[in-house]
Amino acid sequence: MSTVTTQPPQVQKQSLRRRLATSQDPLPRMIRAAYKSFHSLSVPAPKVIVRPILWLFITARSIWHYLFRIFVCEPFFKAYCKSYGRNLRTDCFIHWIQGKGDIICGDNVWVDGKVTITFAARFADRPIFEIGDGSGIGHLCHFTIGKRVSIGRNTTLSGDIIIMDSNAHATDPVARWEHKPPDPEDVRPVIIGDGVWIARRCIIFPGVRIGNGAIVSAGSVVRGHVPPYSVVAGNPAKVVLRLKKPEQFPDLK
Repeated sequence: MSTVTTQPPQVQKQSLRRRLATSQDPLPRMIRAAYKSFHSLSVPAPKVIVRPILWLFITARSIWHYLFRIFVCEPFFKAYCKSYGRNLRTDCFIHWIQGKGDIICGDNVWVDGKVTITFAARFADRPIFEIGDGSGIGHLCHFTIGKRVSIGRNTTLSGDIIIMDSNAHATDPVARWEHKPPDPEDVRPVIIGDGVWIARRCIIFPGVRIGNGAIVSAGSVVRGHVPPYSVVAGNPAKVVLRLKKPEQFPDLK
């Protein structure tokens, strides 16, 4: 009768870092205590000394941002524009613009923060990105434009918003596997009306039309048309409230 001998499992050698982090021996405990004390170190900050230094820092930072904005960021963005009106303003970021297209800005337009604009020349010779008078675009907004994205007058895009008139990939799986572009029929312009407010982290899909005075709540995913003077929310976005239509829009200054 044969006997089966079993060998004890090999004990994996513990790394030095793990041993220092878990061992209860005196030396590892002393090292952990010294490490914690080092990272908890704090020095006094007398206001009479620190506040003037802080004011100097804030002043120098403000001057730097101001000069960088008016001599670098705004001129670079204006150079991309086909046309722009009075008082076009950017923030102290250089916007990321890819491809060739026409950027048309009205009067008193504010392009805040850092904005990404990607033009796709496959579907139009010169895709168009249009921003109406008095409108503002917040930080980290992203636009993908194959044909046209149009933003009306006095409209606010809060920030971190994605707007695209193309899904960038074909809907047919075989075409995607072959890395083919979407069909031209799937590239549909996005039209945003006057007096619209689109809150943070919304996604606007191709072909969407947002009526005048509408509000798109934060985090909404808009796949269909938004009626004028309505509030939409959710995924997919649905009308949750009707707004009173003003007698007239105020004049833009």
